[in-house]
Amino acid sequence: MNGIRSKSFHIDWFTITLYLLLVFFGYLNILSASTNGTITSLFDLTFPFGKQLIFICLSIIIILLILSIEAKFYERFSSIIYLVAVGGLLGLFFFGKKINGAISWYQLGSLTIQPSEFSKFATALGLAKYISDMQTDMKKLKDQLIAVLIVAVPAFLILLQNDAGSTIIFASLIFVFYREGISKLYIIVSFFLILLTVIALKFETQTAFIGISVLVGIHHFLWKSKKARKKIAFPIIIIGAAMLIISAVNFSFKNILQEHHQDRIGLWLRLEKDPVKLKEMRQNISYNLKESEMAISSGGFRGKGYMQGTRTTGKFVPEQHTDYIFSTVGEEWGFIGSSLVVILFVLLITRLLYLAERQKTQFARVYGYAAASILFMHFLVNIGMVMGLIPTIGIPLPFFSYGGSGLWGFTILLFIFINMDANRLNEW
Repeated sequence: MNGIRSKSFHIDWFTITLYLLLVFFGYLNILSASTNGTITSLFDLTFPFGKQLIFICLSIIIILLILSIEAKFYERFSSIIYLVAVGGLLGLFFFGKKINGAISWYQLGSLTIQPSEFSKFATALGLAKYISDMQTDMKKLKDQLIAVLIVAVPAFLILLQNDAGSTIIFASLIFVFYREGISKLYIIVSFFLILLTVIALKFETQTAFIGISVLVGIHHFLWKSKKARKKIAFPIIIIGAAMLIISAVNFSFKNILQEHHQDRIGLWLRLEKDPVKLKEMRQNISYNLKESEMAISSGGFRGKGYMQGTRTTGKFVPEQHTDYIFSTVGEEWGFIGSSLVVILFVLLITRLLYLAERQKTQFARVYGYAAASILFMHFLVNIGMVMGLIPTIGIPLPFFSYGGSGLWGFTILLFIFINMDANRLNEW
């Protein structure tokens, strides 16, 4: 504990305050969403709020352990931590427990542990270690591919476990790559890949082909110089590549994605043309979303009051204390409370970016950006999912959603960086 006392003057207490506010407010909403109206004890383990309080208490112990360790430890053993995390994901294929169709948990007595939540901070450490290596130059294609591989290995293992939601989170690390020197072209290409994916799913292949050909042709023959117009190989390559991507997307959607993933994406993009079938689809797979939207909208500006939400206390939203916890905020705390939560997350993420920029080592800076990117993606996807702006993919809201693995994983992710920042004055 001497290490903690020596760092206390340099610890960023503003970030810790934001963390505590989010955890406390999250617990209040879990308490409201999981109670049946009678509370005999806050530590009643038959209810999610009792277990979550235990998880929070254990998080305090985890924080003290993280801060008591010398900051250099995380850099020195980052590769080992990364390999252990990958090993934990591999072990699920042999010893994992299947819950809701995903093999993502280890069963330890009455406790379940989800390794994917811990693989996020481990991947951030592994990526920071590689990028900060003196031999690494992120402007070189070989080094870029190795960095992508570091991220892709755990992401692919998680995808094989039928947990597509957690896999998407790893895509947020492209912001780290961009900060460390990759070309803007990668960001532009990523945007167009997303656009092509939507086009491939929304339109017939023939329609998509004609549309892309027309757009590329207009760009080439109207906006290019006379000399450039004579070089028609490039637009042909662009059109061919676009069609290959569209074909691959259609094939993957129909033959690789699980049926429930197809239904959620299909509902989001309104792929079903028949109004009757579309209504049936909405009734079958979007009950949670519909109830979540109704709960949020019913809260109005001020909300119905704590533990006064009729849709929350009536358990209209299944498993509301997990991925849909924000709907409890919307109903009981209204627009004011929802805005406060959004502001707290924005403050936390921007604070992490500010702290990352003031680090004296590249390792700490890269890790700080990775932590901010992961938290941002979770926040963006969860809020968007609950409000129906993106498909339902099962992403928890950091520090808010019920679950020990999630809370501990996010806590470790954040406080490793707080430790690094507190030690930055010793890094030269």
